[in-house]
Amino acid sequence: QLQASGGGLVQPGGSQRLSCAASGSIFSIDVMGWYHQAPGKQRELVAVFTSGSVTKFAESVKGRSTISRDNAKLTVYLQIDSLQPEDTAVYYCNLRSMGVEYWGEGTLVTVSS
Repeated sequence: QLQASGGGLVQPGGSQRLSCAASGSIFSIDVMGWYHQAPGKQRELVAVFTSGSVTKFAESVKGRSTISRDNAKLTVYLQIDSLQPEDTAVYYCNLRSMGVEYWGEGTLVTVSS
């Protein structure tokens, strides 16, 4: 189970921090991170930790986002700075473990003045 928090209304140029906590019988994590889906568009990767703690970012957020994690809490954090209206989307937490993929319910980030 994935529980996301954060999200809400942010002014352009502002920052937003999202967190995603995993719970349940998770023995290993292959990939964990964030995707987003803007209105009328497909869901796409924002930032994830892959195996070996390698991070992967979408080009649209490179240089203005940070992904971090707390292994003891099975929690991943995403901070995006310099938010723009085009960052408005539902942000989904994603976890892949032993061939099984899990999605959180999604949290809406709206960037607007």
